[in-house]
Amino acid sequence: MIMKTVVLLLSVFLVFSCSNSVTYSDEHIQQTSGRYLYGADEVFEVYYENNDLFLSWRNVKKIKPVIIDENTFFVADMYKKLRFVEKPGTNQLYLSVVDPENENKITYDYLKLSDSVYIPSEHLAKGNFNKALEGYLSIKEQEDTDYLIDEGDLNRLGYNYLREKDYPNAIEVFKMNVALYPESDNVYDSLADGYLRSGDSAQAFTNYKKALELNKDNKRAKKYTEDYNKQID
Repeated sequence: MIMKTVVLLLSVFLVFSCSNSVTYSDEHIQQTSGRYLYGADEVFEVYYENNDLFLSWRNVKKIKPVIIDENTFFVADMYKKLRFVEKPGTNQLYLSVVDPENENKITYDYLKLSDSVYIPSEHLAKGNFNKALEGYLSIKEQEDTDYLIDEGDLNRLGYNYLREKDYPNAIEVFKMNVALYPESDNVYDSLADGYLRSGDSAQAFTNYKKALELNKDNKRAKKYTEDYNKQID
């Protein structure tokens, strides 16, 4: 274990000690700048400032990698050496993870996305709820739950819209949660609340009834359905 740690630290030192200064051509900058698909619902961005290459990834907006050559760099935050490669016959650009045991091996790990392609979370941020749902359902079908939006996070987004009295968007977000988590009484409860605040008591009843079917202890759903039934009797 100690030997592995020493080798690891030595590798890091060697990478950092060979950092080079590279002058990138305008063509190279234009070709390589952009968003790269890191996971089913995660991207990172490659960009340049004053001929220096940077990455934006997760919560870090400006990551300065160690430059090896024009196409190769090491990202300490990812602990990966990456190389720009183009997949033959496709004209698609990728970032390949360089295998330390075989640096000549080419893999196609992170696809550069076109400006018109968005991951589900980006569609969600833009209010493209149908596209976002389509993407998340695809992720769910692949059982890749690492990139499936959390039920609670989506619920909070819906209530943010409710606080702004943006009922149509709130309802669309709650409907997304129903589609993704159909066995949760809470998602039906929230959708019912959205319909109720928008003035649609019938849809509120339908969804509170479903919430109650899934959880007999849902007090709000029980009270609303009982009151609603009394009104129509």
